[in-house]
Amino acid sequence: MPPDPKILVIALSGIGDTLVATPFIHELRALFPSARIDVVVLWAGSKGLLENNPHIASVHQHNFIQSSKWDSLKFVGSLRRQNYDVSFNVHTQGRLEYRLIARMIGAPIRASHEYEGHSWLDRRCVTFSVPQDYTVHSVTNNCRLLGAIGRTPILPDDPYELYLSDAEQDFARGFMAQHQLIDGAVMGVHVGSGGTKNLRYKRWPLPRWLEFLALFRRAHPTYPILFFGGPEEVEAHREIQARFPNAGFYFPSTKNMRQAGALIQKCRVFLSVDTALMHVAAAVRPQRQVVIEAPTLNPTNTPWQARWEIVPNPKLNGRSLDYYRYDGGPIRGTPSELEALMSSVTPEAVFQVVDRAL
Repeated sequence: MPPDPKILVIALSGIGDTLVATPFIHELRALFPSARIDVVVLWAGSKGLLENNPHIASVHQHNFIQSSKWDSLKFVGSLRRQNYDVSFNVHTQGRLEYRLIARMIGAPIRASHEYEGHSWLDRRCVTFSVPQDYTVHSVTNNCRLLGAIGRTPILPDDPYELYLSDAEQDFARGFMAQHQLIDGAVMGVHVGSGGTKNLRYKRWPLPRWLEFLALFRRAHPTYPILFFGGPEEVEAHREIQARFPNAGFYFPSTKNMRQAGALIQKCRVFLSVDTALMHVAAAVRPQRQVVIEAPTLNPTNTPWQARWEIVPNPKLNGRSLDYYRYDGGPIRGTPSELEALMSSVTPEAVFQVVDRAL
């Protein structure tokens, strides 16, 4: 491989997974200071999280799910003409289609992980593979791909990297000043989750959230809470506002996850299930994070290098891999079974952990 290679990082899975790949991208830059490093992503939100990253030359974004096959083929062809020397399919891209895309782009060296159900066709699409490891974080899984080019990590520290702009920081400062809020004296909450496949069923049910908020407000009558989310959380936020009018609850209108990250940075505690915003919080580092255990949470996707605490799910009991693996499938279980699973986490249990974190 040349000393200044053209490298493509393929990060077509979830938005949070793109942020999880940023330590690996920094490792590539440290190993190859003169390389051209590009990234291809599926979601516009993923592209947004990589803005201003000094280690990346270009971020290519294409929604293979919503686009026609012809448009997708044209897009892949445009990447093929870039003549990359090496491509890396970062964790957690379990579906065969991710490796087929790498094969069509055609870098001579193509690295990926091996997932459940990995077939001969998966192996034909790549030139190097390493088994994924559910016992270590995705950051570590990604760094193991460096074996494809005979390298190992050299950085002493590898946090998530989210480069917030001055405008985004000004937005957060302005919001706090407008509402007379104090940095480090607010709590952030995300009641939602991803909406692909059946991932909405990893949400803590809204009735449980309402019970928790009532419990929290009785114990902390004036403590401010910022509620984060996008279009999928609008209805839940409306119900919370209707149930708790004039309760010191704030619903910032953030344009993107970067603005949300600038505000989360000012929180004392950020509370959620495992979502992209959980990873954004780990990147900007509020004083504490609290994560409600869902069937998609396992050692590969916990808040990397963050000060965090889990609220255990008594029905799940640490058996997340029985419900969800990176094989491209949904969470196992019927909607009623998964709702009951998440409902087993009580408002009192969440409050105890949050209260201790405060």
